[in-house]
Amino acid sequence: MSDKEILQEGRGRSALKRAAKEVETLAAQLVELPESDIDCLPIDGTLREELELARHTRGHGARRRQIKHFAGCLRRDVKQQTVLKSFLELHRLNHAKAVFALHDIEKWRDRLCDTTSFAATLDEIQQALPEVDAKKLANLAHSVHKTGDKRAAREIFRRLREAKQG
Repeated sequence: MSDKEILQEGRGRSALKRAAKEVETLAAQLVELPESDIDCLPIDGTLREELELARHTRGHGARRRQIKHFAGCLRRDVKQQTVLKSFLELHRLNHAKAVFALHDIEKWRDRLCDTTSFAATLDEIQQALPEVDAKKLANLAHSVHKTGDKRAAREIFRRLREAKQG
């Protein structure tokens, strides 16, 4: 295969640069993950050490160089790249689901705290979450209706979140 054919197939310098930049972006995303997610990463020993080194490097320039070095190590292991990309996709999906669930709980709380939609919302919550203490939610919501008690609104949110998770 000649050089001209390789360039036409998209394996030229620009394609290599794009691929390298993609791996560098992956490396940067991995470095920025929270500690709890780092523990769950399916990553090999040497790469894990490089990741930890990049995470604990301080100083903007030094950290950037260390991320590039980590990306270089990652570029040599295509199988590990695929596994880590899949992990990040799953992580993003789970995070989006969690955020969406919290938004639903916030909507329920806001509707409970609104006097016009209180009764319908309480019925809806009882159907969706039968284990929730509806009487306590009603008392908290009435407190918000009467005095605008923000502590009661936070307590409603906490109880709804616990019921939905449990």
